[in-house]
Amino acid sequence: MSDSPREEIFSSLQHIAIIMDGNGRWAQRRHLPRLLGHRAGVKAVERIVRATTSYHIPYLSLYAFSTENWKRPQTEVKGLMSLFKFYIRKKIDELREEGVRLRFAGRIQGVPDDIREIMYQAENITKDGERLQLIVCLNYGGRQEILDAIQHIVRESDGTDITDETFRKYLYLPDVPDPDLIIRTSGEQRLSNFWLWQGAYSELYFTSVLWPDFTEKTLKDAIDSFEKRDRRYGGIQS
Repeated sequence: MSDSPREEIFSSLQHIAIIMDGNGRWAQRRHLPRLLGHRAGVKAVERIVRATTSYHIPYLSLYAFSTENWKRPQTEVKGLMSLFKFYIRKKIDELREEGVRLRFAGRIQGVPDDIREIMYQAENITKDGERLQLIVCLNYGGRQEILDAIQHIVRESDGTDITDETFRKYLYLPDVPDPDLIIRTSGEQRLSNFWLWQGAYSELYFTSVLWPDFTEKTLKDAIDSFEKRDRRYGGIQS
């Protein structure tokens, strides 16, 4: 991951989350198979991981595969899973060397056994990374995460009141800070079941750029927009 962009520090920006949308449309516009669009999307992931690390932003989460995505054609799902396995195996040592800690959020037990094994290996190999926590949301759904948390609370309830802090302990990755900025590509303007609890006060940024065309400049435009906003969390404007 050489050739990093100009280093900057955004002290108020700790966690960027991205809904990576538009791989299929990118391929269709070029009269290519959809899987080639997903492969082009992987290149965009590499660019943005590199840029995020350079900007000293400690958390980056990517919406890679939702709980609803299993409904897609089986050929596409199998292709996505194969692409995921290939990418992790190819890049895991490089991520470790670059200080990137790879983590996963979602219903991991619902992922095929061979994929789940690679996920566990990747998390273990990169566990000491301190420059960036790269969170891949796989078989993830925000409603499902909330329901899973409630089910755990019900099983373990001792009758005490549930607060925001205690509820957070039952989320998939309770130690990860809420996203400051959620970016969605391809022109769609919805969250699509992504970080529903954590994104309650996230700033939203929508761009018509398709994910495979997402560059450092596109990321910087989103960050610049974020930096100009006044985050009040329901309070009085400063």
